[in-house]
Amino acid sequence: MKLNCLSCGHTVDLRDGYNDYDGQVKCFTCGALLAVRTQDGQVKWVELVVSPRHDTNSRLQGAM
Repeated sequence: MKLNCLSCGHTVDLRDGYNDYDGQVKCFTCGALLAVRTQDGQVKWVELVVSPRHDTNSRLQGAM
């Protein structure tokens, strides 16, 4: 079973352990946290819980 990350659009592959699942899943491409509910091997509901923070200023300040 697969779903698309609501933040970056990357395909997140949910394995068999997620056939009946209600909890959070992390997108390893962008780091977003998704709330997911599956039932009988089908995605029933997805919501973006935490969007990744892309703050280039904090990385630049740390390099100085």
